[in-house]
Amino acid sequence: MKTAIVTGGSGGIGQSIVKELACDGFTVFFTYLKNESAALHLEKEEKNKGNNVISHRCDIRDFSQCKTLVYNIISDFGRIDLLVNNAGISLSKLFTDTSLREWNDIINTHINGCYNMTENVLPHMLSRKQGSVINISSMWGETGASMEVAYSTAKAGIIGFTKALAKETAPSGIRVNAICPGVISTDMLKDYTDDDIKDLEAQTPLKRLGTPEDIAFSVSFLASKKADFITGQIIGVNGGFHI
Repeated sequence: MKTAIVTGGSGGIGQSIVKELACDGFTVFFTYLKNESAALHLEKEEKNKGNNVISHRCDIRDFSQCKTLVYNIISDFGRIDLLVNNAGISLSKLFTDTSLREWNDIINTHINGCYNMTENVLPHMLSRKQGSVINISSMWGETGASMEVAYSTAKAGIIGFTKALAKETAPSGIRVNAICPGVISTDMLKDYTDDDIKDLEAQTPLKRLGTPEDIAFSVSFLASKKADFITGQIIGVNGGFHI
């Protein structure tokens, strides 16, 4: 059976990715850091459907925790076919008000977390000469966002990481792609007013916010045989907000 790791699986987008990959027949291992109740609920919900979904508490900023997680999965299940680097945090404030601690937290979570997981999974994929890595970036990594300099910087770094790694690993049969969500209706918007939401909908040519499922469907496609000739691509899923 195909196996996948999804980081940040207890959040809105992460949960949808886990559910969609489980429906696609993957055994899905997903990580969480703080929201244990949501993680356990998701695991139980999917197992009740007959899907093989397993949660793991793992701080992706910690290389040794990532190494242990990957080692245990390979030891127990023998393979990792897909890695989805989804875990992330947001920060909305002026650059001049962003502390060094906040800056480092954003970079460590997005950039170093992506490195820590990929560095540990990739040797296994290379030895098998097959596998897929899907990184969740953001349209703000493509365009930049005022009040989100740290976040935009981290997400732009993921785009560069994706393109370079795709070139490096393609000769070994490993595909690496990224998805750049637009404005998605998740808890990250909980501090936005109704007027803010309406304004974002108005700015989106398709006149709605994205859903976590919109991102999950794109992950499902990129992980499938239908995408076997796609690598190094940055896929915008943003309703036309950024073209």
